[in-house]
Amino acid sequence: MVNRLLPLSIEALTIRRGGRVILGPLSTRLEGDGITVLMGPNGSGKTTLLKAMHGLEWPSSGQIRWALPGDAARLAQAFVFQSPTILRRSVLGNIAYPLLLRGQSRAQAHDTASQMAAQVGLANVLDQPGMVLSGGEKQKLALARALILSPEVLFLDEPCANLDGRATRDIEAILTEARARGTRIVMSTHDLGQARRLADDIWFLTAGHLTETTEKTAFFTAPRSPEAQAYLRGDLLT
Repeated sequence: MVNRLLPLSIEALTIRRGGRVILGPLSTRLEGDGITVLMGPNGSGKTTLLKAMHGLEWPSSGQIRWALPGDAARLAQAFVFQSPTILRRSVLGNIAYPLLLRGQSRAQAHDTASQMAAQVGLANVLDQPGMVLSGGEKQKLALARALILSPEVLFLDEPCANLDGRATRDIEAILTEARARGTRIVMSTHDLGQARRLADDIWFLTAGHLTETTEKTAFFTAPRSPEAQAYLRGDLLT
């Protein structure tokens, strides 16, 4: 996949709520391929940064600039929330929905959705209501719905939170395959093991600031910042 959306430049980004700065100011750049993992303690700003990059949080100041202009940039990316949004329709209908919004015929959208469902392990539940699926199956559905449009960048907020080991393994396999097909992934996780398995590079946040950005091996073997060192030791950070 040729990624026309990158690089993403973030310049002096600040987000305030109720007069309080909750993120920034921070500046960084997203480019290349692979999986970037956002790490840090609760409240460090991971979800806010993900939403800001995707356009769900509006900067109080600073700039977020994609290589493509506004509408084209929005259409080339997708976001999967920690608690996936499930539509009140069948699994097949949920996965096909983005294609229908893009104007595809119902028959063509359902055919493509069936193929995508098979790729994520949902081929045997196509006719079931999406709302009755297990937690792991719902996350697979949300990923299938996001990936069906072949986004150039995919954002994920704690995609395996509250999932058991088997479901986590399945989700990680889907993400690994998406990376191999050229989708640039940016995700948050508290799971150190998951970060070691999936990440190509780490963005580490504390108290709304981007404390460290580094290649995965360097982060886990020789973190530069005292905050990252404390986090990896298991110390409590505020």
